[in-house]
Amino acid sequence: MLKGDPAGVAREMDRLGFERRPFLFAVDFEKTEAMLVPDPFGSRELFFSVRGRGNGLPPEPPAARAAGAPGEGGAPPAPGAERLAASPMSYERYSRGFGVVRRGLLRGDSYLVNLTARTPVACGLDLAGIFRRAGAPYRLHAPGRFTCFSPEIFVRIEDGEISTYPMKGTIDASVPGAEARILADPKETAEHATVVDLLRNDLSLFARSVKVRRWRYIDRIRAREREILQVSSEIRGSLPAGWEGRIGEIMLGLTPAGSCSGAPKESTLRIIREAEEGPRGYYTGVFGLFDGRSFDSGVLIRFVEEEDGRLYFRSGGGVTAMSRPEDEYREMLEKICLPLPDAEAGEAGQSADRALPRPAAVARVAARTAGGRAAASSAQAPPSAAAASSAQAPPSAAAVASAQARPSVAVAASTGAKA
Repeated sequence: MLKGDPAGVAREMDRLGFERRPFLFAVDFEKTEAMLVPDPFGSRELFFSVRGRGNGLPPEPPAARAAGAPGEGGAPPAPGAERLAASPMSYERYSRGFGVVRRGLLRGDSYLVNLTARTPVACGLDLAGIFRRAGAPYRLHAPGRFTCFSPEIFVRIEDGEISTYPMKGTIDASVPGAEARILADPKETAEHATVVDLLRNDLSLFARSVKVRRWRYIDRIRAREREILQVSSEIRGSLPAGWEGRIGEIMLGLTPAGSCSGAPKESTLRIIREAEEGPRGYYTGVFGLFDGRSFDSGVLIRFVEEEDGRLYFRSGGGVTAMSRPEDEYREMLEKICLPLPDAEAGEAGQSADRALPRPAAVARVAARTAGGRAAASSAQAPPSAAAASSAQAPPSAAAVASAQARPSVAVAASTGAKA
């Protein structure tokens, strides 16, 4: 495995692409480090699965092998092993970073900023165990460093055509009027439009005839007993012949992913460096697989990392001028989950683009007040055609601001999709 400066890794990617040799690569968010594994299907340095294609599972520890490893014909994990005990930062601490972002938005330095946080978690599974159990189309395990189980495509290249499918906007289909609600939400619409415009411009750096082929369409994601509606768009363009010999250059030019940074990209990155408490590393970076003919890649979200023997879950969301800190704080907490595949779905069942698991709800950080419960209940009413916009209002500030962090919250693992 080659590990080091992204520019050097990109040059090697260009060489391997020109020779039509398969490789796996990953680059961190800050573009300070990249990893490259030639001929990855036989490698055991990084473990991966890209829409069902991968190099297998990391080995079980000796004790687990003796007991019978789950997924290898052995005993299932102990009940509750997939549960997370999270110790999130306080709302006040989160608000300080949110304030930095909001000031940048009001100055006009950015239209959209992806604000993230690092949450200590305890779990009955180690990083390898999480990789073996989590269900997602894009999975990557770097032993001793991190495990990612991402639902988000970065870019695909096939037959000379490059495509990307930004995801912005998720709602439970059981919410009355769910489709109308998510499509009418002004904050979600603005966030989606900003990311689509950014990615369209990014693809235009390398491709011709870049167009938004589909705009804010609804995907229906079914998993177990629940259905989720996901708002996505499709952007496509044509690459010149010989793109394989420029694949490293293309990937380096397109990163970091616009959906996990914001727009405009450079000034937004400056805001992120000021607002967040440290570098992200590989979280919200990108990894991908070139098989000798086509290329497929995912964004490194849904991410657990290890440091000094402790596990940390990273999560966040997009912030615009219309965002409220209590809503964004709650969204950051709700994304702390381990997605588990359907009982009947194996590796092949995760290869479909939208066959994703659904998110587990984080245990609420504090008990809701009676007024907050009433506000949340009334917010479920489907919007009328005349009042769709006003019906999009989030729960009241008073109700949500009471959600202060306890020292520890239990997070149930269940099926999950990108929020």
